[in-house]
Amino acid sequence: MTREILLRIQKHFPLVEKPFEAIANELGLSEQEVIDIIQQQKDEKIIRQTSAIFDTKSLGYKSSLVAFEIDEDKIDNAVKIINAHPGVSHNYERNHKFNIWFTCAVSPDSILGLEQTINILAKETQANDFIMLPTLKLFKISVKLDTTGKENKKEKVIKKEKIKLDMTPLHYDIVKLLQNDIQIKSEPFEDIIKQLNITYNQFFKAVDELQQSGIMRRFASILNHRKAGFNANAMVVWDVDEKDGIAIGETAASFSAVSHCYLRPKYPNWPYNLFTMIHGKTKEDTNAVIENIANEIVSKSHMPLYSSREFKKIRLRYFTDDEKIWEQQYKNLQG
Repeated sequence: MTREILLRIQKHFPLVEKPFEAIANELGLSEQEVIDIIQQQKDEKIIRQTSAIFDTKSLGYKSSLVAFEIDEDKIDNAVKIINAHPGVSHNYERNHKFNIWFTCAVSPDSILGLEQTINILAKETQANDFIMLPTLKLFKISVKLDTTGKENKKEKVIKKEKIKLDMTPLHYDIVKLLQNDIQIKSEPFEDIIKQLNITYNQFFKAVDELQQSGIMRRFASILNHRKAGFNANAMVVWDVDEKDGIAIGETAASFSAVSHCYLRPKYPNWPYNLFTMIHGKTKEDTNAVIENIANEIVSKSHMPLYSSREFKKIRLRYFTDDEKIWEQQYKNLQG
């Protein structure tokens, strides 16, 4: 039953007053049994965090995947410098000349901007070379590890119609609070209600508006891949024809084991423009997915980049003062 619960809270976490009671009713358990199971999984670090996942671009942030080439003896120091930036949410070592891969985002109020920020990080880390790989087209972003082994190998990626939302102060307050990890208790949203002095109806109405507008992608639990048994996680990069990129990307995104799928730019020293993140329990599992994708799409070449070390993996925190503090420290290094 634990596996079913883990899959459930990754896919469709109930946005109701008592979400664990809702899950319990679906599975024929008591609310306390569900709470105990989820708390145990959290204590064992299998559940990394349960919170809202927001769309960075919709909130006015600029972001990019970045790859640095760092000499082996400089990696540890480089990682400290990169991880210190509050907009860096993921940072990995991968098996390539470009060996340090991280995502970086800056707010709409950033003084330096994204490119200057990356230039400063490259200078400070003594990177030999680097490439910025912003998203040109997003096909899929949805990490759902199949803990049950019963999910279909293919899935339909649904494109939702979005409403236009003029953000109010209440929306911004909810974004700031809903990005925090919830407590595993009967009413996990109770603290937000009390802090904002609003009713549940007001809260869920605003949350629904954030979701309908695409500003909030979803509310879900994120698992620690390795502790959940998914030890072979590869970022697979593909060199595909740009004119067919959208159709090819949609096909690649339809594989359930693919959690992220994007088109990104090519460079003279980087010919790969389609990126797919694939999660498997073993390398054999992951390689089988890669082979299946290769059989369905047309690409000139592809390459799996396995993560050898994870240096940072957090949810990006929006609308804090951390970026301002970092930029004050480094603003004289721009240019």
